[in-house]
Amino acid sequence: MLTREDNELLCRVEGDAPMGRLMRRYWMPACLSEEVAQPDGAPVRARLFGEDLVVWRDTKGRLAIMDEHCPHRRASLVLGRNEECGLRCLYHGWKVDVEGNVLEMPSEPPQSALKLKVKHKTYPSHEAGGFVWVYMGPPEEMPAFEPPPFAPTPEARVSIVKVQVDCNWAQILEGAIDSAHSSTLHSTDMPPAKVDGAKATGKLWPRPSTDKAPRIVLQKTSFGFRYAAVRRPIMNSATHDYVRVTLFVAPSTVLIPPNNLYSLANVNVPMDDTHTMFYFIAWGLPPTGTGLENPAEGAPSPAEWRDFCGATPGVDLDANWRKFRNRDNNFLQDRAAMQAGDFTGIRGIPMQDMSMWETMGPIADRSRERLGASDLAIVEFRRIMVEAAKNATGANFERRVPLAKLRSFEGIVPKTTDWKTLGVDQEELAHVA
Repeated sequence: MLTREDNELLCRVEGDAPMGRLMRRYWMPACLSEEVAQPDGAPVRARLFGEDLVVWRDTKGRLAIMDEHCPHRRASLVLGRNEECGLRCLYHGWKVDVEGNVLEMPSEPPQSALKLKVKHKTYPSHEAGGFVWVYMGPPEEMPAFEPPPFAPTPEARVSIVKVQVDCNWAQILEGAIDSAHSSTLHSTDMPPAKVDGAKATGKLWPRPSTDKAPRIVLQKTSFGFRYAAVRRPIMNSATHDYVRVTLFVAPSTVLIPPNNLYSLANVNVPMDDTHTMFYFIAWGLPPTGTGLENPAEGAPSPAEWRDFCGATPGVDLDANWRKFRNRDNNFLQDRAAMQAGDFTGIRGIPMQDMSMWETMGPIADRSRERLGASDLAIVEFRRIMVEAAKNATGANFERRVPLAKLRSFEGIVPKTTDWKTLGVDQEELAHVA
């Protein structure tokens, strides 16, 4: 259990909260690249750490991420006109460029020097892996952008589900590193089967185990931690284990064990204390030309991925990535389907997760929990993040291995196998050795 004080430290990200100060020191997704690729040039609203932002691409194609509110009277620039290398506020016509310079103030006298004294707040941006990334920390501490694990090269094929979740970021991430729940909550979508590893079909992810109580083992790393959920396989259980290795890449990324067609990742971006933008990623590398080992080469198209997850904009989500199925309507749970054998009656693996996360409350009261052996990774996540938040102004996670070389793993292996070597790049093994 966490104390109420440490729970607050873990969860709060707004204003000067230590966790928010920590997370601002990392490059974080602000929105999807596709959102700022519209021919009409419409700006996009984003919210991170309690701060309202506008993301837009000017008429020369340059990206900008800045304070959503006009420096004049604080009207929203999301509604502004995108014209001639600037964003013009509808209220009084003030126009700012991608660097935050005020180009025009039509409401001011021609001789006014005010525009030379005003600088609009902007943040550095970078585009990679299907995302527009933002750095919101101290400028003098800004790290160089590093390709994320789910887009190690520009050739990576990335499909992304985006959903606003109405709860704190930490309980979402704890769900992503909780391997035990998948055998129960997702049992209809991940049914036991006599297969040699996790498979992917258009509707299901069959897995080679009936074991609902995995043995959890954990390894601390420079980037966070790696842990394995070890289960009894259906076949050859006397000599083999079914091992699923998950990576927590601080502060907010999880590399989920792959299936036979593609790899999986999850990034959780705090919008504020009680809302999170959830990104669920299916990715793979082309068969040739990369030189990187990765069995997942069959990533679904974005449309296929969103349909599989029950997260298609206009069908399952509104224009702001909010769910039509939510707590108010019990996630449109189908009790008839449950009677017919569906375990949850809720369509879509992420939607099943969200029904649990959101019903835990906007911020779960961890002081009232009763944790068990399967919660080892959750305990470690809380420990290292609370400790890091207490040191939010200093170094926290020394990434000794490039993010692009980090991989999760799943498979049936002999019991004598050292799980800490599974899916691990030789550079990291050499460093550990």
